[in-house]
Amino acid sequence: MEALTNFISAVNGVVWGVPMLVMILGVGLFLSLGLKLMPILKIGTGFKLLWAGRKSRSGDKGEISPFNALMTSLSATIGTGNIAGVATAIFLGGPGALFWMWCTALVGMATKYAEAVCAVKYRETDANGNHVGGPMYYIKNGLSSKWAWLGTAFAIFGSIAGFGIGNTVQSNSVADALSSSFGISPMVSGLVMMVLVGLVLMGGVKRIADVAGKLVPIMAIFYIGAGLVVLIMNASEIPAAWALIIESAFTPVAAQGGFAGAAVWAAIRFGVARGVFSNEAGLGSAPIAHAAAQTNDPVKQGLIAMLGTFIDTLIVCSITGFAIVVSGAWTSGETGAALTSAAFASALPGVGNYIVAIALSVFAFTTILGWSFYSEKCVQYLFGVKAIVPFRILWIVAVPIGATSSLSFVWLLADTLNAMMALPNLIALALLSPVVFKLTKEYFAKQGNAAKE
Repeated sequence: MEALTNFISAVNGVVWGVPMLVMILGVGLFLSLGLKLMPILKIGTGFKLLWAGRKSRSGDKGEISPFNALMTSLSATIGTGNIAGVATAIFLGGPGALFWMWCTALVGMATKYAEAVCAVKYRETDANGNHVGGPMYYIKNGLSSKWAWLGTAFAIFGSIAGFGIGNTVQSNSVADALSSSFGISPMVSGLVMMVLVGLVLMGGVKRIADVAGKLVPIMAIFYIGAGLVVLIMNASEIPAAWALIIESAFTPVAAQGGFAGAAVWAAIRFGVARGVFSNEAGLGSAPIAHAAAQTNDPVKQGLIAMLGTFIDTLIVCSITGFAIVVSGAWTSGETGAALTSAAFASALPGVGNYIVAIALSVFAFTTILGWSFYSEKCVQYLFGVKAIVPFRILWIVAVPIGATSSLSFVWLLADTLNAMMALPNLIALALLSPVVFKLTKEYFAKQGNAAKE
């Protein structure tokens, strides 16, 4: 186990090194500039389309409503990354890591937009009559045959990565939170989750989307509300927290309290890595959900998809990060979910830690559901529809195994596989960017002409 951990640590250091961070931010920045900052300027349009997309229109092809496609994608992104991941980034990189998370999100909105546009544009219909898409399909159908191996590589990484980032990491975090807050045995948590996941999974994407469409908005509002209470209780500290976040994004942070100190590179590295872990922009996972949306317009779904990054990082992660900084908990020496719990408990004694435990459990549960769909489609791409049922059984069995495993190894594995998924996807997005720019230009030109008429 030690040899395996050392090997994966070495791989992690390479795949999350400077080239990868430059590539994630670089592709996002290139797409942002190519789109003339449209994703940031059209956030309002995205929310209007999201509201209108709660129900699908007749004649639109797809299995789930545009709203539920975003909720399925958000179910997979709003998870431990928003609670434990933000805390880990601040613990390792200092408060400045939050600033770099925001930067990742701002350019990540363009990345997520481009992913969804390509997913709808190049999707296929499988043997069961369902729409399937994602990086493996837009690589296969959008690029020449010499790039086909990249799609296969993505599907291999995605099918394995899901068991880390989307399954065992999540069940492990739930078991950890329920054990420390409520004294529930990890095995009991794991078995209960296994049954619940099994009940939802056997209903396919429609049941996953229905559950996500109801659970995700309720839990997000509940968690954001609790976070705002923490910020209001520490309102006088907010200006100083802003200054500290901006300052420590560009200057080293000295050791204080239980905080060991951090260089600027640590703030950038952990801010970007945890930002991507949380919002998954560039990872290629979300477009798999958006490909199933009932829509005939790639750009419309792209405008809805980009909101995933905005909601996940610029709202939910910011609430967690600010709560940790304004409460002073970041110098306590705690890390992960325990650090977020300490921040909430300092403002809401007696209930804060329970709020975090409940939020983490529900967020992580929905992530297991969302990622099951992502990995299933990767496995289906490799082996066909006959592999769906065996995959689902394996996925359900992995839940209690994750709940009782070593957390540090699981986090390391998930983080490493994350980066390996991003590589083929980012290459494909860069190569397909002219298609994205052309479709976007045509869509807004058509909208402008319609407005004139």
